[in-house]
Amino acid sequence: MKEAWTTFAETRKKQQADYFLLAQPYERTDTRIVMPLSNPIQETMLNEFRLELNTFLRERLQNSSIQVVGELRVVEERKMIYTPRDKFEYLSSKNPMFRELKDRLGLDPDF
Repeated sequence: MKEAWTTFAETRKKQQADYFLLAQPYERTDTRIVMPLSNPIQETMLNEFRLELNTFLRERLQNSSIQVVGELRVVEERKMIYTPRDKFEYLSSKNPMFRELKDRLGLDPDF
């Protein structure tokens, strides 16, 4: 499977976006190959060559039930911590005792 996938990816090397998409890890069950996608543009790109990919894999692996499917997944974005206030809020969300300690000692995290 890996060899056939890599061979197809090499045929798409001139289209760098397609090649990059095919270089991403995929999940395989019995006859279903799931490609995790991070945005709708990747889904459109996959749809452009999915039929060709399905045909290639079916012929190469001699399995007519193989199906490549794209699955849109939400990527969690993390907020960057820059200021002392942001750092304090982050740490106090992890450990509420920081907030109590700040109140008891009368500290100001912005200073």
